[in-house]
This record gives sequence, structure tokens and C-alpha cells, in this order.
Amino acid sequence: MAETRSANCGPVCLNRSPDSEAVVETTENRKRSRSQFPDQSPIKTRSPAKWRSPGGCKLSCSPKSPRKRLSDQFSQRPKWNPRDPVQMQAVKEALHVATVPTNVACREDEQKRILEFCKACIEQEKAGSLYVCGSPGTGKSLSVDKVKDLLAVWSKEVGFQSLDILAINCTSLTNTSGIFSKILEKFHSRKKTSNGFLPLQDLQNLFSRKKQSSSRKMMLIIVDEMDYLITKDCAVLHNLFMLTTFPFSRCILIGIANAIDLADRFLPKLESLNCKPVVITFRAYSKDQILKILHQRLMVLQFDVFQPLALEFCARKVAAASGDMRRALGVCRSAVEVLEAQLRDATRNEDADIVMFDHMDIALSKAFKSAVVDTIRSLPQHQQVILCSLVKLFRQCKKNATTLGELNKSYLETCKSSQIPAVGTLEFTNMCKVLSDQGLLKVGQSREDKLKKVTLQIDSSDITFAFKGIRFFQTCLE
Repeated sequence: MAETRSANCGPVCLNRSPDSEAVVETTENRKRSRSQFPDQSPIKTRSPAKWRSPGGCKLSCSPKSPRKRLSDQFSQRPKWNPRDPVQMQAVKEALHVATVPTNVACREDEQKRILEFCKACIEQEKAGSLYVCGSPGTGKSLSVDKVKDLLAVWSKEVGFQSLDILAINCTSLTNTSGIFSKILEKFHSRKKTSNGFLPLQDLQNLFSRKKQSSSRKMMLIIVDEMDYLITKDCAVLHNLFMLTTFPFSRCILIGIANAIDLADRFLPKLESLNCKPVVITFRAYSKDQILKILHQRLMVLQFDVFQPLALEFCARKVAAASGDMRRALGVCRSAVEVLEAQLRDATRNEDADIVMFDHMDIALSKAFKSAVVDTIRSLPQHQQVILCSLVKLFRQCKKNATTLGELNKSYLETCKSSQIPAVGTLEFTNMCKVLSDQGLLKVGQSREDKLKKVTLQIDSSDITFAFKGIRFFQTCLE
């Protein structure tokens, strides 16, 4: 069998007579060569490219290491010239958070759910509300904007009347009730004389009259940063969602907020008012998702900018910390600037023409040295108030530990002085556990919750720095 295999492979046998070296090509000659040398060893020199293992795999096809595969991918396109200002600007623009991608990768399922909800409302000419929540930098606003564009195309294709669209960012409101004035202005229904009615009352009257509503187009209202609507008056949030329950309302309300617990805190009340929204949660990006989005951003360029290992390092680090895509883009831009600074430095003999692992390591170190401050700033409002209450309590009592019961009293006083509604005791305890899980607090063990020892796991200066310049939290800390 070994003789037959070597003959089929066609190599030259070792230690044979000159006659055997002439044996080539025809099957008859091959048979004759085997009959001439029945006792000769079948060992032959083999061409690695032609010899096959019993499984049919070529020897030259041994699996490549991950580093080798990344190197191959890395060399697929030409490298860039970081000294070219035009190319450098193109790279920075591709990685800027303000640059809107053509499609929002890794959020297809969430977009589909939002789109199908809006389509159903339009087809049935029925109002509805949706609550989109998730941590910062998880693609919520981008996804809703994409759905808005898809709805416009779909409405035109199927022959529905185009939507009226109103986008409101609550951070721009001077007061929470101002949101109703903006909605009313969009309808162009308010006369110069409003009979003394408030904007909310005008809207409620508008959505209660069939005659006024029969010829009106559907309206898509997108309310971003909805967390801000609960800073002073919870009724604003309730009344906003209740606009979709009036018999002749044609509003599709989409609320966007970073506070994942906002729905849990207000859903029971909204449900009792028969205006419970559909909740869609955006999870933090994973390492693979961050890497995919970074590659999508860089595909618009005609050259390779990053070493693949450097990009993977960035994705892994950001995913482990927060899963915030905006932070990942910021780190990549910072790494590009590190390379740019090194090239400008005449004292360094820097000849790198691509962002390497070391450049990314420097950028990540800069970005995450203030990770605690960023985490505090991204917390839901009531968790931020708890931290402020703890710092205030420690200042007054001149100690670095307290109990959950004492902290709850301080929290209630802070909410009262700031004129915001406080959460219940059970929810307060759960929030403290969340802060403990994030490494900001440490909650000890006790049979009674109110006797559990509470200490800060971070420097109190990080909390005061995080809220520097924000009047509301400055008041909470006083």
C-alpha cells in the first residue's frame, strides 16, 4: 500500500538504479517499476504541497496562530501616511462620535422591534408609547434615528401619509412642563387666544375631539434624555405618557433614557393609568460588537490605521469597563493623537506608520484614570443623590462609616430639600446594593437592613469632582 501511494504521488525514490529513474508517466511503467524492485524500501522524498494526510489535509495547511491570522488581516490594505494632514483628518472624522454611520451595527434586533411597533401603530391609526433604556453609549438614540428614517421610506412605499416628527432633548427644557408647549407648537393648532388653558390642557382637549383628529396625520414624538422629566415633578412624566391614551390621539411616543430603573420605578403608576409603555432595553456592547463597529467605522478609509492587536485590546478593555461605544471611539482617537504627537517630537526616532499596541495602551491609561468619575456621572439620578447624601453625612458627622438606616434618613432629607420625590425603603436598599456591586459603596452584613454598615469605596473628592458645576448636585452636597 505504501508503494502504491508513493507512486501515485509521483516523487523520485531514493537509492535506486539508473533504470528506475527513467520510470515515469504511464501506468504500465509504474507497475513495471514496482515489479523490478519488490524488496526496496518505499521511503521517498515528498513534496509537502502534494502529500496528503489520511484525513485529506495538506501538510502545508496547518492552522495559523491567532497572531498570524491578525497579521494577515492587518496586511490586506495599504498602510496610511500619518504625516499627511488630509489622511489624518479623515481618520479623526471617521472615529468621531458625531459622525453618523450609514447603519447601526449590532442593534438590528432592537431596531426591528421599534420599527414593527411603529408600523403597527400607523397601520391601525392608533397611539402608542415605547420606552427605550440602556447605559450611555449603547446606540439608543442612533437606533431610534435610523428607525425614523426607515419609517419615512416605508410610509412612502406602502402609500401611507407621511409622519409628523418631533424630536425633543429634555436637557434643553427650561422647565419640565415646557415639553407640552413644544408638542402643541408642532400641531399648529393653538390659536392666539387659548381661553386660559395650559398647553397640557389644550393637548388633552385636542385629542378628545373626533372632528379635530379625523384629518390629522400621525405624529412621532421622540423624547431623548427622559430622565430629566422626573427631577421636579413626576406628574409631567405621567401626563406625557397619558397623551397616548386619549380616544383620538394619534401620537407615537418614544422615550429614551439612560436610567434602566426608570421604568421599574414608574411602570406600576403608568400601568394603573392605563398608559404602560413597551420597554426595550439596550445592553452594553460586548468585545466582539465593539470590534465590529470599529471595523465598520474604519472601512470608509482606503488604508489600514490600526494594528489589529491594538483594536482588539481597546475593544476588550472598554467592554470590560462599561461597554460604552462612545468611549471606545474616544480611546481610538486618543491613540491616533498619541502617534501624531510622537511623530512631531523631534527628539524621538519614531518611524511608525500605524497605531500600534503601545499607542493604544497609552490612550487607554489616559481614558481610564478617570473611570470612577465617568461612572458616577452616568449613574441614574437617585443613585447619584445617594452618593451625595453619603458624602454630606460624612462631612457633618466627621466619620467614614454609617448605617443603611442613617443613610436613608440623609437621603430623604436631601430629596426633600431638593424637591424631588424619594424612592421607597426597599428600592433604596436595592440601589445601595447596585452601588456596592459597582464598587462605589460597601454594604456590610446584618440581620436588619437598616443596621448594615455602609462605607465609601472611592474617594469622596471623586464624587464632588463628578458633580462640579452642576447646580442641582452642588445643592445636594451643601
